[in-house]
Amino acid sequence: MDKVLKGHTEILTKEAAIINTIKNGIWIYFLLLVFEGALRKWFLSFLATPLLIVRDPLAIWIIYTAWKHNVIKANFYVLAMSLITIIAVSTALVFGHGNIMVTFFGARILIIHFPVMFIIGKVFDLDDVIKIGKVLLVMTVVMAVLIGLQFYSPQSAWVNRGIGGDTEGAGFSGAMGYFRPSGTFSFTTGNVLFFSFSACYIFYFWLAKVKVNKIILIAATVALLAAIPLSISRTLMFSIAVTFIFTIISVASKPKFLVRMLVFVVLMAIALVILGNTPFFATATEAFTNRFEVASEVEGGVSTSLLDRFFGGMIEAITESNLPFFGYGLGMGTNVGAALLTTKGEEITFLIAEQEWLRIVGEMGFVLGILLLLLRVAFCADITIKSYQSLKFDNILPWLLLSVGLMVIMQGQWAQPTVLGFSTLIGGLILASSKITN
Repeated sequence: MDKVLKGHTEILTKEAAIINTIKNGIWIYFLLLVFEGALRKWFLSFLATPLLIVRDPLAIWIIYTAWKHNVIKANFYVLAMSLITIIAVSTALVFGHGNIMVTFFGARILIIHFPVMFIIGKVFDLDDVIKIGKVLLVMTVVMAVLIGLQFYSPQSAWVNRGIGGDTEGAGFSGAMGYFRPSGTFSFTTGNVLFFSFSACYIFYFWLAKVKVNKIILIAATVALLAAIPLSISRTLMFSIAVTFIFTIISVASKPKFLVRMLVFVVLMAIALVILGNTPFFATATEAFTNRFEVASEVEGGVSTSLLDRFFGGMIEAITESNLPFFGYGLGMGTNVGAALLTTKGEEITFLIAEQEWLRIVGEMGFVLGILLLLLRVAFCADITIKSYQSLKFDNILPWLLLSVGLMVIMQGQWAQPTVLGFSTLIGGLILASSKITN
């Protein structure tokens, strides 16, 4: 009997060790996601190109380790995604562009990173998801300081250097002579996703009874508010507004959160008043307001612009009739694919489309493309139901993470490695935090 118990204990110990090893891999994935751009711009600029896919070998190792030790079984989403990808690889090589490097670069999006989402959901629990958030609070404060330096520094400054140490700068056109900062990321998109992700946790820590350093939480809240004008990004403002709406819905379903919500709103209002009276914040706000007004004149207002961005690409992907039946080939719509398929010295642009849905249909053709999109929509519907059900157990974290995850998983530009990384991470954290136990 003692031998049986000892053997059982050894098995459990070994399984726990394997789980912890995979968890460590996921933490490294998270850290590389945040600091990959910093490595490519500042510290390892001579390795800028290979570092673009620095998380790929790690993702492969995570999948292999989980498969080898039977940590997780392939589910419908992974099997369906793998089948679609295999067919798409074949059609790209036979009927499409025929470039094997471009094809496999496109395939890695679907068969390497997508499954990691479910492994995160399996091995992480709510405590692990909260630990990510606590680290993110500290990162948010540091990131806000960084983008403040980038905002007020010339593009030639070291802090604004672009990929490969490019002295022309990594900033993107903003307003009033100021550029949209990129933070530690390769492009401003990563900066926007980072603060959108952070907002979910900041809202959560103010409402939930979770032990967290209040000084760091207050600092992170102020940093988030400051990041809105410093980013000169309407998308970030919209994303935080969506998270706020999701928060209101969670409070409406659980009135006991109402008092904490009111305290949070009052503190945010006070912080805005204080920040509004500082020259540092006022200049950024003026640039943000100017950008808002100019963009609204060109694009027809924030609501029109956002609706066009979200629904325009969807409708065009479904109605586009000038695409080959099998598409132009997997990977052709990515920036790397465009670089490999264009003549050296030729300007690199989107060979198919910038919008995600149209890119997918353009690469794979109507049938395969729509099947892939339906798979993403079905997964989003699945995590939406799981997140909403979690509210019944006073667990609002998956619901708040969904406020960002829903958009980036269903409509995010997975061809861009940073967007793909955030989609993988947030999707996995939603699955992990929404595990409901009675």
